Amino acid sequence: MEKIDRRKFLGVSTAAATSFFILPRHVLGGKGFTAPSDKLNIAGIGVGGMGAANLKDLQTENIVALCDVDRERAASTFKLFPSANRYKDFRVMLEKQKDIDAVVVATPDHVHAVAAMTAIKLGKHVYCEKPLTYTVEEARKITLAAREAKVATQMGNQGHAMEEIRLLCEWIWAGAIGPIHEIHAWTPHPVWPQGMERPQDTPPVPKTLDWDLWLGPAPYRPYHPAYLPMLWRGWWDFGTGGLGDMGCHLFDPIYWAMKLCPPTSIEASASIFVKEPLNWNKVRNTESYPQASIVYYNFPARENMPPLKLIWYDGGLMPERPEELEPGRKMGDQYGGVLYIGEKGKILTGSHGARGVRIIPEEKMKAYERPPKTIPRSIGHRQEWIAACKGGIPGGTNFEYSGPLSEMVLLGNIALRTGEKLYWNNEKMEFTNSAEANQYLHRQYREGWSL
Repeated sequence: MEKIDRRKFLGVSTAAATSFFILPRHVLGGKGFTAPSDKLNIAGIGVGGMGAANLKDLQTENIVALCDVDRERAASTFKLFPSANRYKDFRVMLEKQKDIDAVVVATPDHVHAVAAMTAIKLGKHVYCEKPLTYTVEEARKITLAAREAKVATQMGNQGHAMEEIRLLCEWIWAGAIGPIHEIHAWTPHPVWPQGMERPQDTPPVPKTLDWDLWLGPAPYRPYHPAYLPMLWRGWWDFGTGGLGDMGCHLFDPIYWAMKLCPPTSIEASASIFVKEPLNWNKVRNTESYPQASIVYYNFPARENMPPLKLIWYDGGLMPERPEELEPGRKMGDQYGGVLYIGEKGKILTGSHGARGVRIIPEEKMKAYERPPKTIPRSIGHRQEWIAACKGGIPGGTNFEYSGPLSEMVLLGNIALRTGEKLYWNNEKMEFTNSAEANQYLHRQYREGWSL
């Protein structure tokens, strides 16, 4: 008799399945019970750090496979899901284990796209940490691939599910502070070293780590503890710096509330890197991100909104304190903040999902008559994805939304890398004035790796 796999089984007619194979939920377990057949089989790729947090929040489903190149860092997650199969190479896992329905990608940034694309091509639903990809080209390609494959997707910027981001949109759309021409966003990140040269010593690779698989598509480098864990964020070869780390959080409410389209130009300035004292011939570091930077984005008029200038600050840099903010009140929170400057007032928020959104001064906030709540509230960021995987509406940061958002963030890093004011043609996906900048829209993968 031919063996029928799980997907073929679930493809049988609904009538036959419910009448013969599956008992109704209320018979099996009462109200709220989820039948085993209704659960997704989920695999994790990169299961230490944020990957562990994601999977813990998805325990309502079946966690059937775990993949990590560092068994020591993944040990606690392996212990939490003892029945899940374990792998080091996600390509082997996805090829070998046929019962996987959905994948959670929480690797370092440089592996996001190849892991997500591998899953998408096999028809798996994908949840991927932010930023969605390492390059602009990767973001564009996996957005299109997910659309064609008709899989459920979500990017891991959890603030999009919060109440405050919805309040911000409703207030701005209701004209709370009038037309907005300028926005400032800042973060104290990086909270890891940046502005360093490549290390020269070559210590031995830990026995628990597969260094070749950790490198994945990135250029080869000898192992060094300066790169991991988490420290990879500060290196051009592996991470996307402070902007890549926090931009998808801080720009998310701006992108939604301001109905942003692609920028027309991007320009950046950064802390100076000098390899040798008084050697002013080298001011840009090709190995790691600067210690602090400012990025200027310009957007055209959209719908009923005027042109917008968006200014990003990281590394402890911040905009001028607004006069409307009372003495003793902080600007933003420990992760950063956003200041919206309108013709009729100002709104100050915290970081993730516009946490702590307030019109300033507080006296004006108290007098503000809030508009009706018109945006549907979230069931939870990861729960949105689960519902979408099971045929529900797309998650709030599905790749159709988070792909262009990630592109916007990553364009800022290219401006940092070149030091030029760049003019962007989104339709052609190219800068019209810089061949150097265009080379950073994509990357050459190491042999054995492809998108």
